[in-house]
Amino acid sequence: MTVIRKANAADIPAMNDIYNQAVLDTVATFDLNPHTIEQRTDWFSRYQDRYPLFTAEIDGEVAGYGSLSPFRDKEAYKDTVELSIYLSPRFQGNGLGKKMMNVLIEEGKKRGFHTIISGITGGNEVSVRLHERFGFEFVGNFKEVGHKFGEWQDVHFYQLILK
Repeated sequence: MTVIRKANAADIPAMNDIYNQAVLDTVATFDLNPHTIEQRTDWFSRYQDRYPLFTAEIDGEVAGYGSLSPFRDKEAYKDTVELSIYLSPRFQGNGLGKKMMNVLIEEGKKRGFHTIISGITGGNEVSVRLHERFGFEFVGNFKEVGHKFGEWQDVHFYQLILK
């Protein structure tokens, strides 16, 4: 059974494992070194007041997580958020990303956000299709802005206006 719920402190180790797998094996994040539990705990502390963080649990195991984070620090950006979803490789390809996306978009509406932005590393066609399925539109490409695994990476930006 799949349950998507607000993340809690007990989820931090599992979320850290999922994130560190992405750091080590993918270009989904531009972090180059795995995070410690202390770093992930600090990251966790930034959520739930204004910005949501959810975990997806399958049969009691944390299978992934998703969040809406501040897009930029300037005040005029306060109603614009950046979406992130990370799934354990064991649970990818079974519709969990769609479920998480739906929850995050609905939560963004409830919290009164105006715009959701996603940065997708070039070549991640699965993520592009997921975003397009939910109405996100391609709005720009930053070329060669991250260097990972010996190659320059592009980031494609997608946007969904909620209001």
